[in-house]
Amino acid sequence: MSANEISLRPAQETDAWALSAIHIAAIKALPATFYTQKELLAWRYYRNKADGSNILKSMKVETYWVAIEGDAVVGFASFIVDELIGLYVHPKYQGKGIGRALVQHFCDEATEQGVGEVITTASLYAEGFYLRLGFTAIQRAPHYLRSGIVVPVTKMSKPLAPAPKSI
Repeated sequence: MSANEISLRPAQETDAWALSAIHIAAIKALPATFYTQKELLAWRYYRNKADGSNILKSMKVETYWVAIEGDAVVGFASFIVDELIGLYVHPKYQGKGIGRALVQHFCDEATEQGVGEVITTASLYAEGFYLRLGFTAIQRAPHYLRSGIVVPVTKMSKPLAPAPKSI
């Protein structure tokens, strides 16, 4: 599979449980190198089974886009104007350009809205990925998980080229 064999579309409410399952699977696949097992468990809301309720709530304020391969949702991104909030790709599909395609879509959407720079808060695992996509690390910062546990993250930004002007 390559990024050419996936398509992107706006997420629908019916995708919420698939997105939750991807979120859980992606975090469960991470080794406890940057975060402890307790922190990783809190990051996935102490869940082993999908529960789309948090995603449904977030869909009211965040824009969600999904990556589709065949009939399956394999990854997603959520964002608000200039901030990439979440990016997750199912572990079976990682390394195939899906995350890159979702980030590029986010940047394209921001450019179309006249945004000159986008930001994200990257986990320590994702920092290298974002650096390869042209983001710059701004600073290490604490991130407060919903459970109250605090984990270190990296605040990052990326300048965008202005959208071409229509004649």
